[in-house]
Amino acid sequence: MMERKVVIQLQHGLQARYANQFVQKSSSFNSEISIVKNGRMAAAKGIMGVMALVIRKGEEITLLANGSDEQDAIVTLEGFLSSKGC
Repeated sequence: MMERKVVIQLQHGLQARYANQFVQKSSSFNSEISIVKNGRMAAAKGIMGVMALVIRKGEEITLLANGSDEQDAIVTLEGFLSSKGC
């Protein structure tokens, strides 16, 4: 299992379009992936759970990945969340 803390840099946080893109990226991996914010956990492959966490720019979350491609998943998703977006 891998764990990584990430500060969200996306212009509008992990909402709407970015949440959808994040879920699509997460779903491309075989590993089980979760997001933790303030003690609340959601599956990274489910749009409703991701949206329910209300993740804004500048907030810190923890990415958890467990599986055969966990390292690739963490690196890819951290890169997405750390980008400035549009």
